[in-house]
Amino acid sequence: MIKYTFMADIRIIGAGLSGCEAALQAADRGLRVDLYEMRPLKNTGAHKTDGFAELVCSNSLGSELPSRSSGLLMLELEMLGSHLINIAKKCRIPAGHALAIDRNLFSNLVTQHIKAHPNIRVIRKEITKIPAGKVIIASGPLTSEALVKSIQTLTNKANLFFYDAIAPIIDFNTINMNIAFWGSRYGKGFNKKGDYINCPFKELEYTEFVRHLVNAERIRLKDFEKNINSGVRAGKSAFFEGCLPIEVMAARGKKTLAFGPLRPVGLTNPHTDEKPYAVVQLRQDNKKGDAFNLVGFQTNLKISEQKRVFRMIPGLENAEFIRFGQMHRNTFLATPEVLNSNFQLRDDPNIYFCGQITGVEGYLANIASGLNAGINIARRNQSLEWLQFPETTMIGALIGFVSHSSIEEFQPMKPNFGLLPPLANPVKLKKAKYEAYASRAQKDLAIYLAENVPQSI
Repeated sequence: MIKYTFMADIRIIGAGLSGCEAALQAADRGLRVDLYEMRPLKNTGAHKTDGFAELVCSNSLGSELPSRSSGLLMLELEMLGSHLINIAKKCRIPAGHALAIDRNLFSNLVTQHIKAHPNIRVIRKEITKIPAGKVIIASGPLTSEALVKSIQTLTNKANLFFYDAIAPIIDFNTINMNIAFWGSRYGKGFNKKGDYINCPFKELEYTEFVRHLVNAERIRLKDFEKNINSGVRAGKSAFFEGCLPIEVMAARGKKTLAFGPLRPVGLTNPHTDEKPYAVVQLRQDNKKGDAFNLVGFQTNLKISEQKRVFRMIPGLENAEFIRFGQMHRNTFLATPEVLNSNFQLRDDPNIYFCGQITGVEGYLANIASGLNAGINIARRNQSLEWLQFPETTMIGALIGFVSHSSIEEFQPMKPNFGLLPPLANPVKLKKAKYEAYASRAQKDLAIYLAENVPQSI
């Protein structure tokens, strides 16, 4: 009997969202993939399981409406055959027009898909040096210190660092529904009762909450996170603006939260028939419906302070925490300086990067960058031209921004309509303008695929 030997065509480092999408796309096209994941042999401090594609900060992939930037990117990913978007839709839980998912079910299904693919071999091992041959580095924002040093040596550039944070999760049975209430803004949820639990503030309650939040004690940064300023370019904030800790936002002004994540618009308290001064929303975190996360409440407060301050939120006075919030270091490359538009290393075209380490931000953007890398490394292996998606699409505009922006202005970027080129016929109303952007993107992507990939991508 001849023993089968698996000879990998490419190696992918990291089994997060981007690494898993890249592995599945490349493997579907006949490449044999070695997928390396260091967990559980070495943990990150933010991940809780050894499962692949574990969502850490939130359980929401964003709005599905095409007139929203996330919805447009999601639609494009479906057109491009994303495995992870397909899996995510099987794990849906109520969240209005947002695609929120049971994070554990999602991770389990992605892990099963990866392990079941005949062209993928999973290797549980920390990679400390970049291996020879074709490699996709999808190690994510929590890249191990040893691999960071290897990347720094390879690129001859200092990485940029910023801090990211995750929000607490509350036991549903400990929420006081005599004070809190179900509802979706403007009644737009999929369920009659609404898809969110809302905790309403009166003005004095809100003012007192903000005062305590701003003055609460924070966790001291871990040793490996202390040298943040050494990796941040002059004039840059240490925090990523798209994921600020709630206490940092609160310190910017008394009404910052009321006009931000605690905005009360579109909601009326059915207990009093009054419009709240501010509202904390909680979103379902699992299929069972017994865990809810505090929307927008990424934090670095000490655990004792999270208990004290967050229990000042009306309806959460007896809240039990399934998970406390925490802050961790995120790492990303000076992409415009070291990678080309294909996310290949300028000095070595056999080395690709994808995911948050490239500077794309958000779950969908990570999936998109992995899809792009997986498809194109396979096409290169087959001597086919690299797919470069139209700049009028969200995926094309996002990749273009990250690879071509000015390094002085470079910061992790989420999908947004501001990345797209202007419409040929300007539209003034914002909703109609975004719908026009979405219509153009879908049309241009369909034409591009028909012209460049007549049978399949």
